[in-house]
Amino acid sequence: MSTDRYTSPLSERYASREMQYIFSQDMKFTTWRKLWIALAETEMELGLSENGRPVITQEQIDEMKAHVADINYDVAREREKLVRHDVMSHVYAFGQQCPKAAGIIHLGATSCYVGDNTDLIVMREALKLVRIKLVNVIEKLAEFADSYKNLPTLAFTHFQPAQPTTVGKRATLWAQEFIMDLEDLEYVLGSLKLLGSKGTTGTQASFLELFDGNHALIDKIDPMIAKKMGFAECYAVSGQTYSRKVDTRICNILSGIAASAHKMSNDIRLLQHLKEIEEPFEKNQIGSSAMAYKRNPMRSERIASLARYVMLDALNPAITSATQWFERTLDDSANKRISIPEAFLAVDGILDLCLNVVDGLVVYEKVITRHMMAELPFMATENIMMDAVKNGGNRQELHEKIRTLSMQAGRHVKEEGLENNLLDLIAADGEFNLTKEELDAAMNPSKYVGRAPVQVDQFLENVVKPILEANRDILGVKAEISV
Repeated sequence: MSTDRYTSPLSERYASREMQYIFSQDMKFTTWRKLWIALAETEMELGLSENGRPVITQEQIDEMKAHVADINYDVAREREKLVRHDVMSHVYAFGQQCPKAAGIIHLGATSCYVGDNTDLIVMREALKLVRIKLVNVIEKLAEFADSYKNLPTLAFTHFQPAQPTTVGKRATLWAQEFIMDLEDLEYVLGSLKLLGSKGTTGTQASFLELFDGNHALIDKIDPMIAKKMGFAECYAVSGQTYSRKVDTRICNILSGIAASAHKMSNDIRLLQHLKEIEEPFEKNQIGSSAMAYKRNPMRSERIASLARYVMLDALNPAITSATQWFERTLDDSANKRISIPEAFLAVDGILDLCLNVVDGLVVYEKVITRHMMAELPFMATENIMMDAVKNGGNRQELHEKIRTLSMQAGRHVKEEGLENNLLDLIAADGEFNLTKEELDAAMNPSKYVGRAPVQVDQFLENVVKPILEANRDILGVKAEISV
């Protein structure tokens, strides 16, 4: 590892080896070579000839195929110093290894044939990996929701205690947002197309020349190349490049995943503050260099940190798409080299962290119950009032009584730091005609969670189960966290 120059934390600390490979030089340049082979094969299969003789032979194709992976980077780098053009440098380097095919490599194509098509292929592979991890996060959240669907907990609105919910129901809220992201991802992934080979301004003029004006043959080029590269079709029209709107759509998916993860991680951080739920904390992990007792939610904090980066990074392709000039301009290139890979690498790290955190969440049921019982008397007052009315009380008068006694109990808790004594106050008031024992019997938190457990069951059965059944072959992913 080089220690005398900048290296990206995304590759050193956060992103998986699988995602790093997808954006590696090896992936990029082997794909360039596969695209050159696909183009040459297509031209040969369509009968490209000169004076009745084939321009491209199977021998040349076989020579190119023999050197797909053994890229002579040193030759390409030296050539680029001379010509200042990365594509032509690699055409030259490939030609050095394939002397018989050197004259037909890149025939009829422009630089974006390899550059843009490779970008689309790479983004497709990266989206597939993101999809795998996203489905696994949904599975882990579903398992957690099912395990704790019946455990009552304080729900919060405005981070103030509100009507109770269950721990499992809260987890379904996190899962639902990731499922929305999955739906968006599958739509974009399913509609992703290849650029094909459309020439310098998208008119295929070079192929019109090569094939002597035969439009019927030229119409076959893009579909044949798409099939060879594993795509259903190519975009119908383009300038020199595929529309940068594609990058915008893809990064919006990644931004959405980041937002969902950020929301979940924020909730977990707040719950860890309350000592109700805690992210995994390893045996030798240090929470603070100064305060040895601390157990900071550092993984959830890292999720939030990376997520903010991705959400802001999504502005890059949006602005780039909006500012492209006519059929092509080059102010996209340097930005794309950074913004697209880093968005994917960061989301990859985020999803690994989500997998790790959700898989190891620790739930402190007694703390949750203690917090619940401290607030439950206030939340149970409507039920208490109904019971008192059944015992002969006046609803309006009892409502005012409960309001007054609740304020008194609130002062007892907040000003004097004592336990909630609302039930004692109600029991001591004869107008309610309820004993302390009867009031205590009403303090079962499960009575106040509404349909939360049922909602969890229905969500898991109707929404999550079909997703998991359709993706059995990609379940079981375990995340490795570097630091």
